[in-house]
Amino acid sequence: MVDWHIECIILAAGESKRMGKPKLLLPLEQGTVLEQTIDNFLNSKVDEVIVVVGNRAEEMTNLIANRPVVVAVNPVYRHGMSTSIVAGLSFISDETQAVMLALADQPFVDTQTINHIIEAFRTHNKGIAIPVYQGRRGHPVIFAIKYKEKLLRLKGDIGGREIIDQHPSDILEVPVNCEGICIDIDTVDSYYLERGKLK
Repeated sequence: MVDWHIECIILAAGESKRMGKPKLLLPLEQGTVLEQTIDNFLNSKVDEVIVVVGNRAEEMTNLIANRPVVVAVNPVYRHGMSTSIVAGLSFISDETQAVMLALADQPFVDTQTINHIIEAFRTHNKGIAIPVYQGRRGHPVIFAIKYKEKLLRLKGDIGGREIIDQHPSDILEVPVNCEGICIDIDTVDSYYLERGKLK
């Protein structure tokens, strides 16, 4: 097994337009949605966690100040998810061999699932690893560092999907038993529904 140096970029810069309020600051478990997501990755086998903030950046930075993460501020977050990916990539270290892209509004992706994706990536020779739950692809997605330049050239709000579509033969689909990879908190209803499942 190759012991890849993998750094995680958590995308937390959005405006929560569909929610109508800052969803990442909503209460969940012992903290907030954002804190739960970050803690899931901090407890995993990733080597570094980079959190990209934009909307309400100061408030979010203060909220996570006691956690061992790198905070990247994206001043142009309104131009789409791609700008946050670029902002996060500017903070990865020289030894990074792969980047895991994660969505901050997916707090139900547990640490065990994150580690399973990492271990699968490390034991195969594919450059992209995507978790799959009951036939549905989700997040987080791992990209080998060879895709860094293509990630830096992304535009708009599509994330890494364009690269995934261009390289189907380099994709490792990783079956997981975690519905959370497909669940993001976009609306008030989805927040209360998923939060209720924890009780």
